[in-house]
Amino acid sequence: MAVAAQKITLSSSRDIPFNKLALSQSNVRRVKAGVSVEELAESIARRGLIQSLHVRPVVDDGGKETGMFEVPAGGRRFRALELLVRQKRLAKTAPVPCVVSEAGVDILIDEVSLAENIERAPLHPLDQFRAFLALREKGMTEEAIAAAFFVDVKVVRQRLRLASVSPVLLETYAEDGMTLEQLMAFTVVEDHARQEQVWDAIKDNWAKEPWQIRRMLTETTVPASDKRAAFVGIEAYEAAGGYVLRDLFQQDEGGWLQDPILLDRLVSEKLKAEAEAVAAEGWKWIEVAVSFPYGHDHGLRELVGTPVDLTEEERATREDLRDEYDRLEANHAGADELPDAVDHRLGEIEEALRAFEFRPMVYDPAEIARAGVFICIDGDGSPLIERGFVRPEDEASADPDGEDGDGGGAMAGGVEPGSHQRAVITIGGEPSEPEDEDDEGDAIKPLPERLVIELTAHRTLALRDAVASNPRIAMTVLLHKLVLDCFGAHVSGCALEARVRDVHLPVQSPELGDSDSAKRIDERHEAWKRDIPLGQDDDRLWDWLDQLDQASRHALLAHCVSFGVNALYERPNPYSGTGISQQGLERRLREADRLAQTTGLDLVEAGWKPTVGNYLGRVTKARIIEAVREGAGDHAAELIGHLKKGDMAKEAERLLAETGWLPEPLRPTIEAQAVDGAADQDEDGMVLPDFLAGDDEGADDPVAAE
Repeated sequence: MAVAAQKITLSSSRDIPFNKLALSQSNVRRVKAGVSVEELAESIARRGLIQSLHVRPVVDDGGKETGMFEVPAGGRRFRALELLVRQKRLAKTAPVPCVVSEAGVDILIDEVSLAENIERAPLHPLDQFRAFLALREKGMTEEAIAAAFFVDVKVVRQRLRLASVSPVLLETYAEDGMTLEQLMAFTVVEDHARQEQVWDAIKDNWAKEPWQIRRMLTETTVPASDKRAAFVGIEAYEAAGGYVLRDLFQQDEGGWLQDPILLDRLVSEKLKAEAEAVAAEGWKWIEVAVSFPYGHDHGLRELVGTPVDLTEEERATREDLRDEYDRLEANHAGADELPDAVDHRLGEIEEALRAFEFRPMVYDPAEIARAGVFICIDGDGSPLIERGFVRPEDEASADPDGEDGDGGGAMAGGVEPGSHQRAVITIGGEPSEPEDEDDEGDAIKPLPERLVIELTAHRTLALRDAVASNPRIAMTVLLHKLVLDCFGAHVSGCALEARVRDVHLPVQSPELGDSDSAKRIDERHEAWKRDIPLGQDDDRLWDWLDQLDQASRHALLAHCVSFGVNALYERPNPYSGTGISQQGLERRLREADRLAQTTGLDLVEAGWKPTVGNYLGRVTKARIIEAVREGAGDHAAELIGHLKKGDMAKEAERLLAETGWLPEPLRPTIEAQAVDGAADQDEDGMVLPDFLAGDDEGADDPVAAE
């Protein structure tokens, strides 16, 4: 016969006056942890006693109840109530909700206290984050939430930021798929799609530390410690509509600027304003950049100026600073370490004295009229202005008697000393754009020099690939060079001076390295590099070359010769031993045209297409319209004539995508003449394309003006 299981009987609950309660000595909690008693008392005063006390009757020696009750479970709540009574915010006889167990049960009172504490399941952090978010969505401010739970406002903001992470990642965290530190790292951006993309990329990798997550999430942003951000100023960036994302969980050195395009525009505008202010001093040219490469002033003559004299007041200030510095050093001469305030003051004095050493310079007005200035951003974000550099072509011309023409005569470029001239401001290698792009007029101005160099770099690389692919032409090119050396005017003391030098491409567009020509050249070079016994005995290399079959010898010769192809445009420099003369440049471009025609080079087949980045966004509206008219017809050109320059460039890219249109620097000379309908000739009868031909618009020509 089955025996019925005995039913459980739960302890009864009732209200007991507080003065009838006493804390049990069997309570297991001894170490303070978690919310303080004071904070718990404030919580009870605000919300009431949320959880009842567990009590047991106190009995005398005879086992009879005394009317008092001890509290084995709920000691912190008891102490919080006790604090409220002492503060006279709670009556001594106030009823307290209690669960009363029987005095004679077999369960030890210590067991009750231990079970009440260890069986309590802590709230998962994610539940707390979501609870804070729910309170804010119901109208509570961050300050009110912080006050209600006795935490700092920053803690509330951190919890709210964690709750705003992608729901997918929150569920991963809830299932212990990521750590809290990793979840914190994802709060540096608000884009859920980007957060999920980064997590998908690293979740199966061993390298998924929080710092790596932050680095991946912020790789397209600009840190506030960047010198560009310091130059513009965070307040100016935010006033222009920029957003700075802060990391609430770590030192972020000011956060990350989320709009690099806006920042670069603000940097350009501020640098241009600096340049306009310096231009008022009368300089001939001003080059502006975020930073200049090492050696940017090589080949230029630096003017020697005279420092501006100190005023009597400035001299007195300098002496006072020196005296203060010596006094502070003497007072702390025996100290192992200077006090922070003294160390800070000494640094301020050193900075002030340094300013007296680097005084503004005064230059000869005649020299200013032929010299220029470099303006960039220093490492600390301040503008760095380097004045007084003269280009070789701007040096004073000699008079008929052979003496220097500095004595008040006309200068190079036709500028009289003391006459007014407007400085040519170049930003990032390109002439400064007009203030209003819609007012630039219908005239087609010459292409910017930097753009011409970039375009001819594309042509040079494509020509190298074409020569390397045609050994017969490569052999002809080499023989042509050798014949010129043997029968021309270039006679030297060596038995044979046939040498191919890899021509450096100084100005490159970003996509040049990813072009089809570059990839084929790299693949071909790596294939030969694996076979050639380099770095070994020279005789072995000779034997290896000697044993190559004829086809391999021709292919290797073509590959090596191709590295010497140079179809680059560069500014002629007739006044220095470095660079190229105008005649040399014309010869180079004429031979490049001949080489392109002989190899059958087609830049369209080589992969070049006009885009906003490589051409259309770099030229005037008139140039864009002319390109569309040539490539897509008059009707297409009329359709985009009303657009703003940025939209016009994008639409032109679409219209020209499959037309095979090429700008002048990428066309053979004959084709350029046929398309443009007008060209000039040099003294040798050579036809020059419009983008290189001289005209009467020298003041507006960015190449000539520089």
